[in-house]
Amino acid sequence: MTVRNFVLIPGAWHGAWCWHKLTPLLLQAGAKVIAPELSSGSSFEEWAQSVAGIVEREPGCVLVGHSRGGAVISRAAELAPQPIGRLVYLSAYLLRDGQSVAEEARRDAGSLIPPNMVAVKRGLTCTIRTEVLRETFYGECTDEDFEYARTRIAPEPLRALAAPLRITAERFGRVPRAYIETLRDRAVTHAAQRRMQSELPCDRVFTLDTDHSPFFSQPEALARILISI
Repeated sequence: MTVRNFVLIPGAWHGAWCWHKLTPLLLQAGAKVIAPELSSGSSFEEWAQSVAGIVEREPGCVLVGHSRGGAVISRAAELAPQPIGRLVYLSAYLLRDGQSVAEEARRDAGSLIPPNMVAVKRGLTCTIRTEVLRETFYGECTDEDFEYARTRIAPEPLRALAAPLRITAERFGRVPRAYIETLRDRAVTHAAQRRMQSELPCDRVFTLDTDHSPFFSQPEALARILISI
């Protein structure tokens, strides 16, 4: 089996550090892994352009987006559809044209994110209330993994969450896509994941019985799915 190269895009409040348990498992399988940082000082469009530039140098790659990273990979696929072998949405926002992450999050009645967001830096960025941080993102993770994440999460630019996604069937729509569901997710609930898939179907769907952060809680199972893709 030929293992493709992976480009891993983190979700809101997270960085490349969140892949530290997954990356060695993919490398052991013979894959190349690229895990870029998305600068908090850049716009959503700049993030997508940066990711599009990476995939253009990695033809045939699997582009994986976690959570808010799903919107980023969708836009990157619109900008550079040809080099991408497959898009993978990991408990991610799979949005239609014109939607934003903030809009979809508000539709998700069971999500702990909207009621627990706190604006900081004069409303330019936001964080999640510390008392619900574990329940929101890391409910099935070990204490060690939670502490590792808690000390690294960073404020998220609000304008990135509010940016409307621009995609077309002719470009984004021609790239094969898969979805990895997370059943115990309190950030992007399973009901929301299923609703988004009903609106933009994926040709392959996988399910993990875990929280919003399977790269911590079930890295081996996640690696097996990605390698199988």
